[in-house]
Formats: sequence, structure tokens, C-alpha cells
Amino acid sequence: MGANVAAFGLLYDAVDSIRSFVDVFIYVYILVIFVYILTSWIPLPYSPWLNRIQRFLYDVCEPYLRLFRRILPSLGPLDLSPIVGVAFLYVLLYVIDSVLNRVH
Repeated sequence: MGANVAAFGLLYDAVDSIRSFVDVFIYVYILVIFVYILTSWIPLPYSPWLNRIQRFLYDVCEPYLRLFRRILPSLGPLDLSPIVGVAFLYVLLYVIDSVLNRVH
């Protein structure tokens, strides 16, 4: 009896750890997308450090946003892929949380 309780306790702890990891990962990625958008709008002075930061943001965000740029129609200078990408991340977060709630 005590082993079953301990096993369920470990399962609940693992589910909570997975949920918190996924939540933090998605929220940080959304924050990185927002910083990428802001740095693409604001012209920054040339600096090797700023250039590295912009390159990192480009390398992290661009592959994900490119998925949505393929699907969305072109609206001239207006790029809707970050909006759709962030909305998709929120939907994904909701789905993962509801699946983990069923396990929990």
C-alpha cells in the first residue's frame, strides 16, 4: 500500500515538473519572439555585442516564424507571422496543460 502511494507521489511530482518546464519554456520563447520583433523595428547602433544578440535572436526565432510565413498570405510590409506564432504557442500551452491535468 505504501509503495503505491509513493509511486503516485512520484508521478504527481513528475507531472508538475513537466508542466512547470513546459510553461517556463513557452513563456520564455514568447518573450524572445517579442524581443526579436522589437530589435527588428528599432535601429540599433553597430556594436559587436548587439550584433551577436540580434544574430542569436534571428537564429532562434526565424525558423519557427518561417513556418507561419509559408502559410500566411503576404500583406506587403505587414508581417503577421509573430502574432500567429505566439497565438499558436498559447494554444499549445493550453493543450499541454489540459493533457497534463488529465494525467494529474
